[in-house]
Amino acid sequence: MRIGIVYPQNELRGDPAAIRSIGLAAEELGYDHLLAYDHVLGATHDREPKLTGPYTEKDPFHDPFVMFAYLAGITQRLQFVTGILILPQRQTVLVARQAADLDLLSGDRLRLGVGIGWNYVEYTALGQDFHTRGKRLAEQVELLRRLWEEPLVSFEGSFDRIDRGGLNPRPRRRIPIWFGGFAETALRRAAALGDGFIFSGNGLEQVARLKQFVREAGRQEEHFGLQNNIRAKTPQDVVDSILRWRDAGGTHASVITMGRNFTSTDQHIDHMKAVADSLRRSGLNLPG
Repeated sequence: MRIGIVYPQNELRGDPAAIRSIGLAAEELGYDHLLAYDHVLGATHDREPKLTGPYTEKDPFHDPFVMFAYLAGITQRLQFVTGILILPQRQTVLVARQAADLDLLSGDRLRLGVGIGWNYVEYTALGQDFHTRGKRLAEQVELLRRLWEEPLVSFEGSFDRIDRGGLNPRPRRRIPIWFGGFAETALRRAAALGDGFIFSGNGLEQVARLKQFVREAGRQEEHFGLQNNIRAKTPQDVVDSILRWRDAGGTHASVITMGRNFTSTDQHIDHMKAVADSLRRSGLNLPG
């Protein structure tokens, strides 16, 4: 079981010093990875059709690639996870370049989590079609892998076209691509195309269904990663949730420190330390 931390971006109010403190603390305390959520643009919800997601223009976000590139320079072991990057609202080739460089410069420490998002205002502002995002995501994953693996790519898809072009340098490995989402369509897409799936607290309810889809896709369950983002009150509650997730076949977990009325970076770090101590007492060893 690999256990990491979700970066509490909306409770740290965009404080750049908090990025350094949380990143260094996660590595020092022995956590496996740091996961960052992604939004480029926030928007008010008073519009039609209604926006139903959890964030507005008042919630701060950092660009995951920029944030992780900074942290890669001041850490040695910590893995970096986008959880998730809203891929269809971005240019595929540009993401391929950014991910390749982050993986190269960090020493192969990127796990790229991708999904379709919910904010149509963000899609429009970035010049992309909100209504075709699922179909585009599937095509993008194929193209990303080809760009990372082939020196010269010719590609003719519904959304992207390349005439004999390639990345240089390419990553040293096939960067793992994990999916996220809630709907059955997201589970099926991940089972067919992904290296793993990132649940947002609902993993125990859906993991059996996802495993079924993995088998139906002709893939081996043991090669497919399963991560759950754990939201629990006390350190022991976190441990109990992770143990249940492990028993259900989970391979990774990320601890959410948000939602506990913390008002400072130090309070988040103190909670991270208390959870790490409880994990070790329960026999769930952290890698560091």
